[in-house]
Amino acid sequence: MMKRVVLLFSSVALVGAAPAPTPGEPYAQLRAIVAPVSGARMKQTVAKLVSFGTRHTLSSQTDPKRGIGAAQNWVKSQFEEDSRACGGCLTIVTPEKSFTGERSPKGVTVRDIVAIQRGTTDPNRVILITGHLDSRVTDVMNSTSDAPGANDDGSGTSAVIEAARVLSKHKFPATLVYAALTGEEQGLYGGKTLAEYAKAQGWQVEAELNNDIIGNSCSSDGLCDSTHVRVLSEGVRADWTPELIARQRSLGGFNDAPSRNLSRFVDSLADNLGMKLDVRQIWRTDRWGRGGDHIPFQELGYPAIRFTVAIENYNWQHQDLRTEKGVVYGDTIDHMDFPYLEKVTKLNAAAMAAIASAPMAPEPKAEGAVSTDTTISWAPVEGATAYVVRWRRTDANQWQESQRVAAPAAKAVLAHVRVDDWVFGVSSVGANGYESPVASAVPGGAYKPYVDPAKSPSP
Repeated sequence: MMKRVVLLFSSVALVGAAPAPTPGEPYAQLRAIVAPVSGARMKQTVAKLVSFGTRHTLSSQTDPKRGIGAAQNWVKSQFEEDSRACGGCLTIVTPEKSFTGERSPKGVTVRDIVAIQRGTTDPNRVILITGHLDSRVTDVMNSTSDAPGANDDGSGTSAVIEAARVLSKHKFPATLVYAALTGEEQGLYGGKTLAEYAKAQGWQVEAELNNDIIGNSCSSDGLCDSTHVRVLSEGVRADWTPELIARQRSLGGFNDAPSRNLSRFVDSLADNLGMKLDVRQIWRTDRWGRGGDHIPFQELGYPAIRFTVAIENYNWQHQDLRTEKGVVYGDTIDHMDFPYLEKVTKLNAAAMAAIASAPMAPEPKAEGAVSTDTTISWAPVEGATAYVVRWRRTDANQWQESQRVAAPAAKAVLAHVRVDDWVFGVSSVGANGYESPVASAVPGGAYKPYVDPAKSPSP
């Protein structure tokens, strides 16, 4: 039986008033942090978003009651309320950019609503949660008809707002960012705007959790599933270069992009939280022939994954409000499953808290050609008191073996483990017991934009 990746905890308190884990219950701390996440509150949030009539990207930006502008202003007010409640712990920014394209031929200014919760000791390391605020009907250019967008993507936006409300009551070493994006349906414009903003700020983005269609559990063919959530992740880095592909062909790495390991991390976390929600890892960048706001982050070299429901209902997304031959079409709030949405949001919030409380993932390398042993080494990570070296067979999908290494050591020699037969990775563990996602010891395995070694500055 394969061993699953686990988080390591101590009895040291994490943040705020959150309780320390009790013996035998290492995940009690995270469960306590996310316990206030409320499906009932998110139902109120989605109802408010629906009340704006349409949130189409090309709808009014100035009408105080209807359209995308009114919705943006309301989300901003929610972040401001959270910030007042935590003594000004959130900085609200509204990065914007103008786009012209096939779905915005006359041009449109896209504005994201973003709340930034600065980390206490490692503020440049950033974990983001995103959902898109805009909605649509059948005709993607129809900006006037009612487009409730309850599940697509009122659900993701409500998760962002709820995560900000709950997590802003605590303090974390790394920075958390909560973002309601605009323009997804017109061309992933909001994701592009925020990803470029992150790059301009010089953020070290460790994880971007995109939530898009996370609030229903039944499909049009009668299938229902409220016990799984799909997490989609890229296997080959979107910022690949011909040099990287050549190295991966030789040394491996097609299944070990940081986004893929982030997916593995969330899968393990869900298992250990015991919320009756299992992650179904989908090893594609997105659903077949489709896309989401995590993709612009991947294109800039940032680890990013997408959460979406286990079973989509295509009658309830991208549809005009109507009934035909007894079939109801349209993305309305009565089709949503808010207890399910609560579980998915808790998993997101727990992942943010866990990653933000751990040190940065290391950058390991593996050596051992023509040898019966393998040496794994890495540069010391600030704040790490230990590391966990992991390895799995090249045809295995999850980590199988592990060895803990106490800092300041930054190397492990695995006797009688032949480098040809395994994939290796390393995670960092902090004094508080929290463990980072695993970084694979393959070309392109580091949690940062890829740079060809020949072009890297000399140390």
